Amino acid sequence: MVRGPGSLVTSLATALAVMSVAAGPAQAAGPASPATGAPAPVAHTAAPAITPATAATTPAAGRVWLRIPSLFRVKGHRVSVPHRSATVHGRVRPFVAHQWVVVTIALNGKVFKTQNLRVKRSVNGQSGWFTTRCGAPGVGRMTVTVTHPQTGQQAAFSSKLSYASLNERVGPGSTGRFVELVQQRLAKLHFYVVKSGVYDLQTELAVNAYHRLLGRGYATTLDHRTIHDLLNGIGKFRVRFPHHGRHAEADLTHQVLALIAGSKVRLLFPISSGKPSTPTILGSFRIYYRVPGYLPDGMYYSDFFIRGYAIHGYDPSPNYPASHGCLRLPITDAITAFRWLALGDWVDTYYR
Repeated sequence: MVRGPGSLVTSLATALAVMSVAAGPAQAAGPASPATGAPAPVAHTAAPAITPATAATTPAAGRVWLRIPSLFRVKGHRVSVPHRSATVHGRVRPFVAHQWVVVTIALNGKVFKTQNLRVKRSVNGQSGWFTTRCGAPGVGRMTVTVTHPQTGQQAAFSSKLSYASLNERVGPGSTGRFVELVQQRLAKLHFYVVKSGVYDLQTELAVNAYHRLLGRGYATTLDHRTIHDLLNGIGKFRVRFPHHGRHAEADLTHQVLALIAGSKVRLLFPISSGKPSTPTILGSFRIYYRVPGYLPDGMYYSDFFIRGYAIHGYDPSPNYPASHGCLRLPITDAITAFRWLALGDWVDTYYR
């Protein structure tokens, strides 16, 4: 069978198509070259290299907080006294395993204690804590410094807390922060004292009343033992008649007078009650008559509670029972007591 030119061209086209499919995509020719008509070579682009992620190497930031709960504050200043033991509480955030800190304690810039302390994990696991003891060996500026060294996990950080260790050697006429601290602590125990910052007569009377309440005589100055008790809040007046509401109680054993609202002591004063030959009457009475100013016999701002017995100011008001049965107050205390009391208030007198 003789084929024409058209049939031959068709057969060749069909054969070329079959060969192209059989070769697959990897052998497919590019577009024809304009000069030769041959397929152009295919350009191959290299795939980008895959590099592993780089681990973070910058240590995490942290913080440490310090506090010493047993310190006192006087006009915004942290204070204490020599040889008074105190606990330093520290908190670190964040917490990591095997964490530790360096604690240094110095007096007037001279380091006398250094410790390496392990940080313990808190309950929530987000922070850690540590404690240590400190106490000033003398008078001056105490400084507690805590440093967290840099580790692979955390950057270095630190904190500092300072306070004044005050001179306890004071007496009549002294001034300064320790006198202010003494007046603050006496007022906290409700002894009547004016916070003047001066160790004045009013401070002497309050210190005297404090010694009386502790059963330690009638001193008007402070020794180390009494200072220790005062700073620790020892020496609270025990109310015997809280059901009497607003009233006065005279503790004749300790020679102190307490002005009380229910069960809460408001003010404490030293008194001089009746001497053995003219003792103060015992019992519970009500104020029935009040006289401001002086009476002819020298009684000053008087609250009478039965017959001629009264709470009043008088000079002298010594450190022992010396009156004719009244409850003598120092002259400087009399007006304050008179202003607090009122007609009808109970007055209770007793021995402990």
